[in-house]
Amino acid sequence: MRVKRTSLVVAIFLLLLLPIEAYAALPASVVPEVWQRLAKAANLEKPGPISIVKQKEPNAWVSFSVGSYSVSVTTGMLDLLDSEDELAGVLAHELGHVKLNHYGSTVGRGVLYSLIFRAIGYKGSSGIDPVELGLALAEAGFSREQEVEADDYGIELAAKAGYDPWGLVRALEKMKAAGYTTSPNGFNSHPPTDRRLQHVRQTAQKFAPAEAK
Repeated sequence: MRVKRTSLVVAIFLLLLLPIEAYAALPASVVPEVWQRLAKAANLEKPGPISIVKQKEPNAWVSFSVGSYSVSVTTGMLDLLDSEDELAGVLAHELGHVKLNHYGSTVGRGVLYSLIFRAIGYKGSSGIDPVELGLALAEAGFSREQEVEADDYGIELAAKAGYDPWGLVRALEKMKAAGYTTSPNGFNSHPPTDRRLQHVRQTAQKFAPAEAK
């Protein structure tokens, strides 16, 4: 009788732990591990450094400079996610920008726009420099396409590295549920969240059908 009572207490204790475990934040130690695993799958011999930025908003981004790049992920993102698969989806997306040379193509298009504006004598009604306007238009007009390309590449890379290809989908779903949505207005470079989610679900379906999950 005492053994049964002890077993019942243990079972109740484990059940109480489940909600806590389900929403546990990812530890910072998994970030470099996931990054290196993705870099290996992407055949990067010397991947750029990755850092964790103390910031409440869940976010991740890649920063470029001449001949190098680095990736950053916020503590808010680690707090929001609860699996390495989700983190892999986010980081693989950023790696997609690197592998697909989005920085070079964006700068190139920005320079082209700038030359066109200068050729037609555009000065800007609000004093905006043609070069700055050209770069802004390049990011607004092409970065939406680049984000979609990075999503597709990231899902495929995550699957190649052995992660669940639905990780990025779940990460975006959590961002939406938490109230972090992207805007279709202005110079926002990300597609609207609903539209983006629909696309990444379709892409993930190619690598792991939802019925099998």
